[in-house]
Amino acid sequence: MSVIFRFALPLLLVALTFRFAAAQDQEDLRPNIVVLICDDLGYGDLECYGHPQIKTPNLNAMAEAGIKFTSFYSSAPVCSPSRVGLMTGRSPNRAGVYDWIPPSGPKAKPDNRDLVHMRQSEFTMPAMLKKLGYATCMSGKWHCNSKFNSDQQPQPGDAGFDHWFATQNNAAPSHANPTNFVRNGKPVGPLKGYSCQLVIDEALNWLGEKKQRDAKQAESKAARSPFFMYIAFHEPHEPIASPKKLTDEYEGVAENRLEAEYFANVANVDLAVGKLMSRLKELGEFENTLIVFCSDNGPETLSRYKRANRSYGRPNPLRGMKLWTTEAGFRVAGIMQWPAKIQSGQVIDAPVSALDLMPTFDRLGQPLQASETDAIDLSLNKSSGLPTDRQFDGVSLVPLMAGQPLKREKPLFWVYYNAINQRRAAMRHGKWKLLAQLSVDSTKRAGKLQNVHEGNAKQVKSWVLSDFQLYDMTDDIKEASDVWDSITDEERAKLKTQINQCYTELLSDSHVWTRNQ
Repeated sequence: MSVIFRFALPLLLVALTFRFAAAQDQEDLRPNIVVLICDDLGYGDLECYGHPQIKTPNLNAMAEAGIKFTSFYSSAPVCSPSRVGLMTGRSPNRAGVYDWIPPSGPKAKPDNRDLVHMRQSEFTMPAMLKKLGYATCMSGKWHCNSKFNSDQQPQPGDAGFDHWFATQNNAAPSHANPTNFVRNGKPVGPLKGYSCQLVIDEALNWLGEKKQRDAKQAESKAARSPFFMYIAFHEPHEPIASPKKLTDEYEGVAENRLEAEYFANVANVDLAVGKLMSRLKELGEFENTLIVFCSDNGPETLSRYKRANRSYGRPNPLRGMKLWTTEAGFRVAGIMQWPAKIQSGQVIDAPVSALDLMPTFDRLGQPLQASETDAIDLSLNKSSGLPTDRQFDGVSLVPLMAGQPLKREKPLFWVYYNAINQRRAAMRHGKWKLLAQLSVDSTKRAGKLQNVHEGNAKQVKSWVLSDFQLYDMTDDIKEASDVWDSITDEERAKLKTQINQCYTELLSDSHVWTRNQ
């Protein structure tokens, strides 16, 4: 053995060892990811979004420590399509989820709504992150299928969750002591406590067990895996139930006891968020955990149905409510925190969407190269791992998180066929919010529907957009002044072309439910 080789070999081994260790360290820089989503939370229901009575200190702290988005949009103005959009990064119309999904009964429904579910062919956020090496957990409201906990349709485990603790839709009989949770396919039975606390406790118990497994793996020098938790609160959707002590605290500031229950319901979610933050700190996972908080849609209208007598959610200062395509239907509170990387105290008004979370997590979840030292900056140019055989509708928020402008070439676009307001198509592009009516022809407005199926698909795909309204979001988020007739002919033509392109493309890719599929 030569002298040079004798000296070079140890140096080479040291270099290789260092490179391996660096690669391991870099992989550890991938953030844990937590998505917190409320049900029917109003844009103005948090203290940090202007509510004058409800106290939300933990969410206030989260907003102050990261980014508070003032133009965060859900993917639909109602629950099931909103959640499917978030899970897939695609307009829920592409998945064939057009409205809320009722549980299937023994009889087939004429509009095929009993068939509706997030199909196995959809590429989901948890499946993507699991493929990237993340451990995955879901806790709370699922509402992505009509046949819950049945082998006839995919369940949360089939969507990529290692562990799941869920209900099909609402906690029943209410948020207090629910009886309808299922854990990994097995009904849990009666539980004691309030839904948001039970949901957060389940996720944190899973996380504690994962940490114990990680500790054992560390002894055998196995790599640590980051985690993804999807925590879907039932609150403040009806039937509302809140702790008496917390409700009593709002008795003096609310108009009545029912409104006090609503205030306490939101406050109880804030307490659950505080519990999450404390536990992450105890486990040493707080600094490198990216947390996103949002709602599935806007607030329910008080007494719209019999049991909605405690639905005191506030859309302020937006127009409309849940089920509307005006701003209050799907502009929601949106907060993002990542202590290790995101600068605190940011308020960003750039339009962002729940559809953007999947491409964002795809970039941040990619294994880092040994030479990379900053997960945000160097993920900007990382190639996407998303499938190329389908259309995704969001963009990565990584540039925004890194302090760079967000480039969104494709407008945000919604078609909700069962909207309460007259104009059921909406587009947000730059400063503009454009609303359009669905029409059969120049004289007749299209009717409402809850599903696109073999019996109506041809008719639906013949509808056209008409009767436009336009609002400038820079100074009119209340949608008070329609400026469609005030802009130039050229501007109108450009906006019409954009919304028609969005509409035509989405129609061509919208799933049609048939009995023989």
